[in-house]
Amino acid sequence: NVAPGEDSMVSQTEIDVAAYTGHKYCVALNSCGSALMLLLKTTGLKHGGKVISNAFTFGAVPSAIEHAGGKAVYVESDYNHVMDVDDLEKKLTANPDCKHVLVSHMRGKVADMDAIKEACDRHDAILLEDCAHSLGVMWKGKHTGHMGIACAISSQSYKMINSGEGGFLLTDDPDIAAQTAVYAGAYEGLSAKHSTVPSKEYFKDYPVTLPNYSVRMSNLAASVIKPQLLTLQPRIEKYNRRYAKLCKSLEEKAGDLLSIPVNTPGVTQPVHDSIQFNLDKKFTPAQMERFLQECSDHGLPVELFGHKSNARNFVNWGFAPAEDPLPMTAEMLSRACDCRMPLMWDDEDFEDMANVLVESLEIALEEA
Repeated sequence: NVAPGEDSMVSQTEIDVAAYTGHKYCVALNSCGSALMLLLKTTGLKHGGKVISNAFTFGAVPSAIEHAGGKAVYVESDYNHVMDVDDLEKKLTANPDCKHVLVSHMRGKVADMDAIKEACDRHDAILLEDCAHSLGVMWKGKHTGHMGIACAISSQSYKMINSGEGGFLLTDDPDIAAQTAVYAGAYEGLSAKHSTVPSKEYFKDYPVTLPNYSVRMSNLAASVIKPQLLTLQPRIEKYNRRYAKLCKSLEEKAGDLLSIPVNTPGVTQPVHDSIQFNLDKKFTPAQMERFLQECSDHGLPVELFGHKSNARNFVNWGFAPAEDPLPMTAEMLSRACDCRMPLMWDDEDFEDMANVLVESLEIALEEA
């Protein structure tokens, strides 16, 4: 409820987000999960239609596919924690009726998007991007989310912008933007209240033919997000500087005990607000468990992506199970670790983090 000629806090935030990512249209939503679901709905996914996506991602991605009425088909992820392009080609060939590919940039790690786009084009599949973890990440000088026809970003608690929960659907396609605004709640001409949607003619008869899911972002959430955008670039630079130093320390002290995923050539600005690494194959399951416990005992939470309770482990997606074996992803997840890099820590705290990780690795390895 704003006066004529005024922009709501949500609209102001949509303008800022679109300006940052370089997209023409932006619709703010109550969650990134809603944005992912609407990516599929607005690009023509039919009930039961197949959607190819990463086997390594957060459970919200297959949940959104299920929410949109689709059926997930999973592509292997490699030791750099990104989609395996060769397996994508195999899955597209084996599923010629699949017309949607939803690539998830898990933990801000971006696969070979040129190769993925070429594969989608060859197989006449629509490419969509889950940028929940890649706000600020650039692919060949452009913000992630431009290789696909549309993308979604997140403002959930652990993301680069944090409103507790929230998301944005971004696109240059006016039809997708118009549909999204209506699904979000633009009934009875409320599209005129939006600042980053196309003009009225693009809305066609959508206000009476599409349902209203009432998933628009609240002004309260937007008011929390808007000022964070002003500090986004300085925070990215601080994260990346600390990450580079932490990686150097770990590789010097324990390079034979772990490997750190490498950014795909083409990533011109990464965003490293957390660190992931793969434990060497010399570690037994018991030793890996001991490593995690040692870290925890020192006050450093480290998670194993392949843990039986981890929502990023595809074996836990009983609502959208994998029908084909995924041995590459399963092996990677069984050794892939995840550790947050809190922004409010001091620089010297990351020296302590490196020491805790290295000492925990060494203690675990000594266990028979």
